[in-house]
Amino acid sequence: MSQFENVSITKKANVYFDGKVTSRKVTFADGSVKTLGIMLPGEYEFATDAAELMEIAAGDLEILLPGSDSWQKVVGGESFNVPANASFKLKIYQVTDYCCSYLAA
Repeated sequence: MSQFENVSITKKANVYFDGKVTSRKVTFADGSVKTLGIMLPGEYEFATDAAELMEIAAGDLEILLPGSDSWQKVVGGESFNVPANASFKLKIYQVTDYCCSYLAA
């Protein structure tokens, strides 16, 4: 899906890691939430409350998922899932455009 209809967007950005990762919250009529954001090159660690689907629109990165010892390469057009109540690490190699969907339990 390249466009969202009938949504509310939170004006204030979520800013992490001294501005190297930013996102905006998108709320749908059914109450579901996504964030749209940009990650600059660097290494980051995030923690989840809800399970997440991360769709990479453009970029080049590696992810270390919970319970894994090996990094996985992800590029634009690919996605990955992260379980709830977990942490994961990212190595961003070029500006990365992403959409994060928060999945209901």
